Amino acid sequence: MMAGTSTYIAAGRDSDANVSEVVKSLRKRTRELLESGDVKMVIGYGQGFTSTRAIPVFITSPDDADKLIFDKRCSYNLTMYLKKAEIKAMGRVAIVVKGCDAKAINVLLYESQVKRENLVILGMVCTGMGDPVEDKCADCNVYVPPIYDELFGEPVTNKNWSENSFQRLKELEKMSREERFEFWTGHFSRCIKCYACREACPICTCTVCITDKNQPQWIPSSPHKLGNFHWNYTRAFHLAGRCIGCDECHRACPVDIPLALLNWKLIKDLFVDYGFITGMDPETKPPMATYVEGEEEEFIK
Repeated sequence: MMAGTSTYIAAGRDSDANVSEVVKSLRKRTRELLESGDVKMVIGYGQGFTSTRAIPVFITSPDDADKLIFDKRCSYNLTMYLKKAEIKAMGRVAIVVKGCDAKAINVLLYESQVKRENLVILGMVCTGMGDPVEDKCADCNVYVPPIYDELFGEPVTNKNWSENSFQRLKELEKMSREERFEFWTGHFSRCIKCYACREACPICTCTVCITDKNQPQWIPSSPHKLGNFHWNYTRAFHLAGRCIGCDECHRACPVDIPLALLNWKLIKDLFVDYGFITGMDPETKPPMATYVEGEEEEFIK
């Protein structure tokens, strides 16, 4: 968790006594951005309907800046809203991001899904969400966002990546091929094809998803064994080299399929084989989208 985060607060606006200096600075900057007209909206975190929950808030008036919070409840990746047509239509907006969230912005920039001049990125120093920390936070090495315009919180040093950065995969990688097939068959059998994973993902940006096409129909639309495998594996491979490991797909799944394991396995393989971590800068091309003339191409021999 970042230095000096705010304590849990009651619904509505909170008194200054309950607010950290970091959050005070964030609110002050939000007021300035909106009062000056520099942005049309600030996307951040606000108090949820109970004391233990945070929700996305969309601040358009300087008077509402005090609704912003930042603490251990702020797990959600708000960058998924940047792909929404109604947000893009507003022009320049500001967004509050943690390290993992900022990686998604770099992917969106690389893929020309957002324009850099239309973003003011308010980076938050963060060393873990949840109590205890979320699973994704246990493997996260990015405490300071890799891209930001302004940083809030005391900077800390990001960890170096290594093969030991993927502890959650240990049990999965111990399984035989047959055991892994049984593992995923059991989980995918619960899929109801609600596509919440797709909607929560900041990197699922296709205007028309392959699952919505019926001429030809590449993926069966009904929730059965074959269609469920097609959908979940196709989505995972479409995210290879693009998934930033925010785990929002897993969080959104109403039947608790561990989609994060599938995504993090691909993240690890790309790191081990190519030394690549998605989203650390907006310029480096992912291995799956890179071709260098003269490559050995051993994989097709």
